Amino acid sequence: MTQDVQEPGPDDIELQLLLEAVFLRYGYDFRSYSKASLRRRVDQHLLLARYDHIGALIHAILHKGEAFAALLSCLTINVTEMFRDPDFYKAFREKVVPVLKTHPFLKIWHAGCATGEEIYSMAILLEEEGLYERSQIYATDIDKEVLEKARRGIFPVAELRKYTDNYQRAGGSGSLSDYYTAKYDNVIMDPRLKKNIIFADHDLATDQVFGEMQVIFCRNVMIYFNRELQHRVFRLFYDSLDMGGTLCLGNKESLRFADCADQFDVIDKAQRIYRKSL
Repeated sequence: MTQDVQEPGPDDIELQLLLEAVFLRYGYDFRSYSKASLRRRVDQHLLLARYDHIGALIHAILHKGEAFAALLSCLTINVTEMFRDPDFYKAFREKVVPVLKTHPFLKIWHAGCATGEEIYSMAILLEEEGLYERSQIYATDIDKEVLEKARRGIFPVAELRKYTDNYQRAGGSGSLSDYYTAKYDNVIMDPRLKKNIIFADHDLATDQVFGEMQVIFCRNVMIYFNRELQHRVFRLFYDSLDMGGTLCLGNKESLRFADCADQFDVIDKAQRIYRKSL
């Protein structure tokens, strides 16, 4: 007896048409992202941007670049903060840094870097561990506008109390204020933290490997992908890592069901830190 396959409803078809339009017109591929998450974000965008229906949004993005830019900002995930999940950074210091210190040069890829708070957090950690000068950090994201914010390294001063608390809990050895200058309602990250960072746009759904990385960070990004895209990205990361390289995921993500799971060793199960098997 064959099981009936549920046919897509009108809302599902409209969403798929929107994603196809985005891909064909601009090259951004959201077709393998979680449909439930995309549906919520699109519905929110329709309300805030005052579109009556998805058809009107499709027409707007096909003909107006600014309409697409507004949609892209809504579709991409930019929830971040400095030293987010302090226990992760503490575990990284204790369990990964000693291995990194054995390398003469480090290549580190932060995939889905959003507005950059976590990039600068890692730069600070590397500086305090004496590793920054021999490190090259690749900060990538799908959204060019977000990448520009990350490149500027300017953050609201109102967030500094939380960021400072995170830094201290993450095992910071100095003062977070050593790494920024306050100006009006913002703080500007020290330019020396930027000198070894390369910001570049990269789409995990379509683009290719970054080769021979010692560390890859992709934290709290793949929870928004469907299973097929997750498998693709895990393989991308495996192929981009040096032997013995470290993969860091978010606290809601796991290698457990990945096709290449048996090719990684667990460094810290709770903090989702893995090492590519030798």
